Amino acid sequence: MTSSATVIPVGTSYDVVVGHGVSDRVTDLLSGDVRQVLVVRPQSLARLAAPVVHRLREAGLTVHEAAVPDNEVAKTAQVAAGLWATLGQHAFTRSDAVVAVGGGTVTDLAGFVAATWLRGVAVVHVPTTLLAMVDAAVGGKTGINTAEGKNLVGSFHEPAGVLCDLDALATLPRPDLVAGLAEVVKAGFIADPRILELVEGDLDAATRADGPAMRELVERAIAMKAEVVAADLKESWLREILNYGHTLGHAVEQVEGYHRRHGEAVAIGMTFAAHLAHRAGHLTADAVERHRAILTSVGLPTTYEAGHWDTLATAMQRDKKTRGSVLRFIVLEDIGVPTRLVGPDEALLRAAYDDLCR
Repeated sequence: MTSSATVIPVGTSYDVVVGHGVSDRVTDLLSGDVRQVLVVRPQSLARLAAPVVHRLREAGLTVHEAAVPDNEVAKTAQVAAGLWATLGQHAFTRSDAVVAVGGGTVTDLAGFVAATWLRGVAVVHVPTTLLAMVDAAVGGKTGINTAEGKNLVGSFHEPAGVLCDLDALATLPRPDLVAGLAEVVKAGFIADPRILELVEGDLDAATRADGPAMRELVERAIAMKAEVVAADLKESWLREILNYGHTLGHAVEQVEGYHRRHGEAVAIGMTFAAHLAHRAGHLTADAVERHRAILTSVGLPTTYEAGHWDTLATAMQRDKKTRGSVLRFIVLEDIGVPTRLVGPDEALLRAAYDDLCR
C-alpha cells in the first residue's frame, strides 16, 4: 500500500478501505480457504484490473478473468448466465470467491452472480468510479435489469470487503466523475450537510479527482451510507432514504434506454423531489433553489424536457418502493431531514414535473 488508508466499518460485517494504492490489499479480504477467484471487469478495464489480478496470482490463487460489456448493458440475465457458466466450468466451490473491478454496473452484476452461485460465495468489490465507491459497492445490494425496469431482479449479499483506491478516479472521463458527484451531493442533502458546504466553499477542490476535498467527500459519503445500511440491511424505512432522487431517476434511465448516466438521472430526480416536497408543504423555496444551485455548479442537470410525464409515471409504478399502486417518494423536511411522502396526488406530481421542466 502506498499511502495511509481510512477504514470505514459497515457495522460488524465488513470494512470499506479508502486511500491511494489500496487495491493491493485485495488478498487481505479473502479467507485462507479461497483457491480460485473470478475477476469480473468491463472489457475496457483490462489495464486497470491488471494489478489486482497480479496480486491475486502472486498470492498463489488461480485467477480467471471475465470481461463483460461496459455500462448497464452488462446487467442482464444473459451476461449473468455466462458468468455462472464460467464458475461451473471451473468447479468453483463455496470457499472460492468473486472479485469485481469496475463501476456500479460491475459491482451490481458480480455481486448478484456471487449471491446466487451455490446460494452465496464471497465477493470483494474494487470500485473504479466515484459513483461505485460512494454508492453501488457499499451496502450489499446486487441486481440486474430487465425490460420492465432497473434492478428489479436482485438479492442482498454483503461483500467480504470494499477497496476504494482513489488513484482510479484520475482515470475517469470528466462526465463520469461529475455523474458520481450526484451520489456524493445526495449524501449531503439527506444526512451530512457538511458535504454541501465543502462543495459550495471551494468548487474546484471538491470537483477535481485530485482536489484537496475529494477524499473527505468520498469518506463522508461512504460513512453516511455505512451507518445507514449497518442499521438497516434490507431496505425498510431507514435505508429508503438512500433512494432520494431515485424514484424518478430510475424512470428516466429506463425511458432513455439506460443511455443517460445514473448520476445525471439521480440529479434530475433530486430536483423533482425537491419541487415535490415544496409543493407538498415540506421544503422551503430556498432549499429547492439550493438543490438547483449545487447540482448545476458541479455540472449536473436540474431540468428535464417536457412532454414525457405519462411515460415516466408508468415507469415509476414499477419502482421497488411502490406498494400496490401507491407511489412512495423520499423527500426532505429540511436539508439533512428526510421523510417519506406516500401516495401524493397526481395533480401534485404533475405540478412538480412542470416545475422540473422549466
